Amino acid sequence: MIQDVAGSTPELTDGVRHALEVSLRGCDELIPQDDWVKKLTRSEKTGVPLRIKLGLDPTAPDIHIGHTVVLNKMRQLQDLGHQVIFLIGDFTSLIGDPSGRNSTRPPLTPEQIKANAETYYRQASLVLDPTKTEIRYNSEWSLPLGSMGMIQLAAKYTVARMMERNDFHDRFKAGTPISVHEFLYPLMQGYDSVALKSDLELGGTDQKFNLLMGRHLQQEYGQEPQCILTMPLLEGLDGVEKMSKSKNNYIGITEDANTMFAKVLSISDTLMWRWYTLLSFKSLAEIEVLKKEVEGGRNPKDAKVMLAKEITARFHSVAAADAAEQDFINRSKGGIPDEIPELSLSGAPMGIGALLKQANLAPSSSEANRLIDGGGVRIDGGVVSDKGLKLAAGTFVVQVGKRKFARVTLS
Repeated sequence: MIQDVAGSTPELTDGVRHALEVSLRGCDELIPQDDWVKKLTRSEKTGVPLRIKLGLDPTAPDIHIGHTVVLNKMRQLQDLGHQVIFLIGDFTSLIGDPSGRNSTRPPLTPEQIKANAETYYRQASLVLDPTKTEIRYNSEWSLPLGSMGMIQLAAKYTVARMMERNDFHDRFKAGTPISVHEFLYPLMQGYDSVALKSDLELGGTDQKFNLLMGRHLQQEYGQEPQCILTMPLLEGLDGVEKMSKSKNNYIGITEDANTMFAKVLSISDTLMWRWYTLLSFKSLAEIEVLKKEVEGGRNPKDAKVMLAKEITARFHSVAAADAAEQDFINRSKGGIPDEIPELSLSGAPMGIGALLKQANLAPSSSEANRLIDGGGVRIDGGVVSDKGLKLAAGTFVVQVGKRKFARVTLS
């Protein structure tokens, strides 16, 4: 039962009910939900938007669509009229987030952080409305804190509570080193919530400890504690492991439209519905109608094409998504795309392995041989089976797999 501060049960308006439904869509946990309802009710009555924070450390130069699960939630809440804050952790990146780590994470250099941060917000703006987004860097308040302030902050949390954190507990039990500076990470992330006076902080399920730290520190500093909303980690193209560049099961949001479209189409019919919930901007009602149509006999590929076009259009354009669909149709029929890379190479006659490597169609000659063994290499439409093939001077359309093409002029 939801109760207000005085203990009575408030009457939820349609607006608050809708906002709560939007908040809960696809989320793993909303803590505490009652407090979030109170904040939504107060915001509706006063007209003062809530402050909603998402912090990302620029640990890599590019974002993949797994990262956009929390960005999508931010956009949904932004569209309700609340103030979203995109926080770039340029200070916390110097420490290194120990979340989910079984060893000390090497901190980034200031130069790496600056280079990565330059692309982060530009990429996030493909999801968020940049005209309504507050962008902040946590070095703004973390650097002025100084050594005295850091000691005072550290006094607000105990080592025993810090060791309740799963990754610290497991590493300590296994005798794996834990550096003292790693204890500073959750403290500094929590202090971000104090500095920004956030009402709600978003993050992945692996960030729950850090998000709860923000609630604790806000209370320590006499603020109303934020609520926290965790979003699940998106499964990658394989439908098993979480999306990760290291596992090569990802879609980068800067990938070309044709590749992005084709990768979405490659996911399983089951995974498609989870991606719809977490990545699509269609309403849950629209998705449910589509799901019932598929259960009633409609080809699930129709639904997958709609999802692929929506995601591709978000990061490129509607026209690019339409062109990507046509490109996919052409390739599925064995056709060659209208636009493929063209390059000139010298050294004829050239071995097929060397050609694939020099044309950037394979990372190495050994990988090229593996692709040939698997029947994944074509020259002018014909499958290459001879790893010893040497190509004379001329122009050839070289294809690797379903998506890689190049028009190579060899001299």
